[in-house]
Amino acid sequence: MKTARRGAPGAWYRDLLRAYGPQGWWPGRSRFEIIVGAVLTQNVSWTNVERALSALRRAGMLDPRRMARAPLARIARLVRPAGFFRRKARTLRALLEDVEGGAGGDLDRYLRQPAARLRDRLLNIPGIGPETADSILLYAAGRKIFVVDSYTRRILTRHRVIGGDEPYDDLRGLLERSIPGGSREYNEAHALLVRVGKEHCRRRRALCHGCALEPHLPAGGPRLERGARLGRAVRGRTGVRQAGRRASREPEARAGRPD
Repeated sequence: MKTARRGAPGAWYRDLLRAYGPQGWWPGRSRFEIIVGAVLTQNVSWTNVERALSALRRAGMLDPRRMARAPLARIARLVRPAGFFRRKARTLRALLEDVEGGAGGDLDRYLRQPAARLRDRLLNIPGIGPETADSILLYAAGRKIFVVDSYTRRILTRHRVIGGDEPYDDLRGLLERSIPGGSREYNEAHALLVRVGKEHCRRRRALCHGCALEPHLPAGGPRLERGARLGRAVRGRTGVRQAGRRASREPEARAGRPD
């Protein structure tokens, strides 16, 4: 078996798993709940997604056939905590219509389609882009496809693996070539990168000290974006802290990832 070189994403996965252990992603009681969460998490914190999912659960709407029959306005009211609620309700309705048209309303059958065909169908649904489609493919359908999000792109950029503006599918291909294994490993690797992005590789401050990926930094150090600073993380009783003061928790462009 080929060994990943130091600083390559394949080697990152090994060290992250050793440091953090399994992450247990994606939280959800059913495949449909995972799909709904993947849609709702766009541009909002996971805490707000959980509030919307709880409202849907109380209303009995985390069943695809029941949601398909519900008035669009009711779905929108229930998902309001997740923000952009009208647009997200329309996306969920369009997805359910595609399940009906493509699999007679049978979600399991819909998710069993060949991965490339399923991805194309998802990308044709208004409100579903590559990241959401791939989240559904990986976490709900169990397909071997890597999810690229803002955390992953930032970490790759700061480690000088990429320039930073590469197309989504190019980054997905890079990661799929670099990280060995199947959907289980991709699931875990993506979750681990998100954890690094939240705890260390933050948007405005890179807390490289003590990060499991610190040994993989290039000789010149991280490549920081304009407005980002290099900080020093110190582990204390209250968690990751800035040297001398508590670290701030700035919002993410795509913050809604389960902890």
